Amino acid sequence: MYQKTTLANGLRIVSESIPYMSSISLGIFVGTGSRHETPAEQGVSHFIEHLMFKGTQRRSAKDIAEMVDDVGGQLNAATDRENTCYYIKVLPEHLSLGMDILSDMLLNSKFAETDVEKERQVVLEEISLYEDSPDELIHDLHMNSLWPGHALGRNILGTRQTIAAMDRQSILDYRMRHYVPDNLVIAAAGNLTHSQLVELSQNYWAGVSGKSHILADPTPTFVAARLLQEKDIEQLHICLGTPGVAHDSPQYYASHVLNTILGGGVSSRLFQSIREDRGLAYSVCSYPSSFRDTGLMTIYAGVSPENSREVIEITNAILADIRLNGVRPDEIKRAKEQLKAGLMFSMESSASRMSRVGRAEISSREYLSPEKLAAKVDAVSLEQLFELAQPLYQPDTTCLTALGPVEAAGLA
Repeated sequence: MYQKTTLANGLRIVSESIPYMSSISLGIFVGTGSRHETPAEQGVSHFIEHLMFKGTQRRSAKDIAEMVDDVGGQLNAATDRENTCYYIKVLPEHLSLGMDILSDMLLNSKFAETDVEKERQVVLEEISLYEDSPDELIHDLHMNSLWPGHALGRNILGTRQTIAAMDRQSILDYRMRHYVPDNLVIAAAGNLTHSQLVELSQNYWAGVSGKSHILADPTPTFVAARLLQEKDIEQLHICLGTPGVAHDSPQYYASHVLNTILGGGVSSRLFQSIREDRGLAYSVCSYPSSFRDTGLMTIYAGVSPENSREVIEITNAILADIRLNGVRPDEIKRAKEQLKAGLMFSMESSASRMSRVGRAEISSREYLSPEKLAAKVDAVSLEQLFELAQPLYQPDTTCLTALGPVEAAGLA
């Protein structure tokens, strides 16, 4: 059962009680990510995430790791474009410890100068690893190309220049502005009661004050750009992007059904035509990305240079056919069943359920039960998909990004 409580200081507490589960997943969501950074601050949200694990006034980094391992728990964090989440998974009898560790990290982390310098090197190594992974790099290059100059288009890790220039005080200033009660959500799912969670949360957070001062940024403007970046690697990595839908769009569920038909699984049109029928690529897919006020739909393929033009032509032919003829009844039925099954499978994990209730709240979206979500998917019609497909991937709404042996592929 889903429940929500808001403390006097604005901190929101959401939970989903699932008595039959043998675990509890607890997360603290912060309404800040790379979208909220200035160009000079690029990467600071992710940098702070790292530093939260380096020790508090009461515990060293080793103490934190050992305390979690002592009870067989799992502790981690993730920075996204619009939020950051710190989470722990424990057995029900260790919920109090889980709350103590997470709250201690967020409220009492030292951010010692020596830790800032050590972790700076770790983040710089992470950037190097990312730059050596073209199948990851391509997606950030793509978003930066189609949303130029906007924070949503910048990568989460930051750049070597911005990370090298950050000092301890600027990091602390950012944390003070964003890590405040009315910009936080405590979420939990599993074998617990809402009253348990509220009581524990009050013990640590009721006395914390502060108001967020986050300036609303404008919605990014899509640019039908063409970015071809030469890189000495074997495969050419290609992204085709087109404007998608925001989280609260009436077309949100239709976009997921359409994506599933287009490239969201092994029976999708792209996978069957490009990989199965012709063997032109090992990896080919499509995926939707939704944010507070905008969205994106992306097609990705990793191909040999000599196959790149054919893959692009086949992709364009598939898109043209969907725009002209729509999708078949059997495709929409299969896509709906895939989405509903994926939803139900995720219900078996306390971590997935915690993430779902927490992300909905931190994004100011309505929480929907699995049954209501399934009903939303079922309600998508052939007519909706036909209407949704019309503006997608037109010449003035398509961004092409390619990374790899561009000249050998004949795209330059």
